Amino acid sequence: MEFGSIEREIHVDATPEVVYEVVSTPEHLRGWWPDEAEFEPEPGGTGTFGFGDSSSPDRHVVALTVIEADPPRRFSFRWMHEQDQAATPGNSLLITFDLVPAGAGTLLRLTETGFREQGWEAAVLEEQYRDHVTGWDYYLPRLAPYVDGLVQAP
Repeated sequence: MEFGSIEREIHVDATPEVVYEVVSTPEHLRGWWPDEAEFEPEPGGTGTFGFGDSSSPDRHVVALTVIEADPPRRFSFRWMHEQDQAATPGNSLLITFDLVPAGAGTLLRLTETGFREQGWEAAVLEEQYRDHVTGWDYYLPRLAPYVDGLVQAP
């Protein structure tokens, strides 16, 4: 296995403008992915994602830095770097959401890259990669139902 990038595609029954908001703003991200999200959704914006209950010792908080915000086509950010460090290809992973109009909806292409650039030992690389694959397999299918709830809300 390569462990170089994770790629997923899903169709969402909403316009790229709606889907862009759902993948690029903290309040909507919290609806389908992290338990907490705080950041400015513009290039250079920094912040954090929190996973798990805030009172739990298992809680995991990661830093993020927005790289590209091109509504309604692309939103990307680097994450997993130390909070006191600037995000670079050598200390963070890059997530890109590409949005393509598809009929009355949107084809969302997710790519996560940068695993090999971290300099991890082979076992750590494989563990991190598999952990992220499992995470996307769980979280990404939650996006379309979340959007459906927004679009159908009165």
